[in-house]
Amino acid sequence: MADGKMRKNHTYKALNRVFGKAVHRYEMISDGDRIAVGLSGGKDSLTLMWMLNERLPRVQIGYELFAIHIDPGFEGGFSDSLERHAEKMGHALRVEHTDYGIRGHSPENRENPCFLCSRLRRKRLFEMADELGCNKIALGHNKDDIIETLFLNICYAGEISTMVPCQSLFQGRFVMIRPLAFADETLIRRFAMDQGFPEFVNPCPSAKVSKRQEIKTLLNQLYRSNRKIKGNIFRAMSHVKPDYLLK
Repeated sequence: MADGKMRKNHTYKALNRVFGKAVHRYEMISDGDRIAVGLSGGKDSLTLMWMLNERLPRVQIGYELFAIHIDPGFEGGFSDSLERHAEKMGHALRVEHTDYGIRGHSPENRENPCFLCSRLRRKRLFEMADELGCNKIALGHNKDDIIETLFLNICYAGEISTMVPCQSLFQGRFVMIRPLAFADETLIRRFAMDQGFPEFVNPCPSAKVSKRQEIKTLLNQLYRSNRKIKGNIFRAMSHVKPDYLLK
């Protein structure tokens, strides 16, 4: 972690700017917070953990971080390697070994394996946060994830909705925060490369053939046609005109 703190180039500055913008706009973090950080092993969650840890000595509030990883149970998992990486970052990673991915891909659930696995992991994440006495749960979803979720819900759920940067849940027992909500995936990818984060290969058989991947491919085609499209879509989610929607 000490080495990583030295690599504050223009990519770090750009990421820190949008990270701070999201945190301050939605008042995501308060003094005394106990924050459970979902560490999936992807570049987003590794970047989230790094940024939350790096800003601690710079801000005038104190908060605690608790790294959590839920292993879905696939062969070729990387929880041991992720645990070692977390230790290098100065955090003891709590790993929960499950069979959620196997159950999600069982013969009885082949039509939508991602839905069941995700629901089970989310439920266990809340339980673990509660066991740790955490009041906040931080996830590494970025700007691209939020846009993709909007299109997923339009195309496959028949509704206009997406993930939000900050959300109170269970009558205020938990607050879900997404400090990378304003960060482009490409910016996070450059930052992860600059920091030399290890790459953990997702062993899930649906990782590259999911509905989300289909939407990502579609959106990337749109982005290549006009570089303003991504920004316009993201801004549109906070400039909704209900009078011009069907009722």
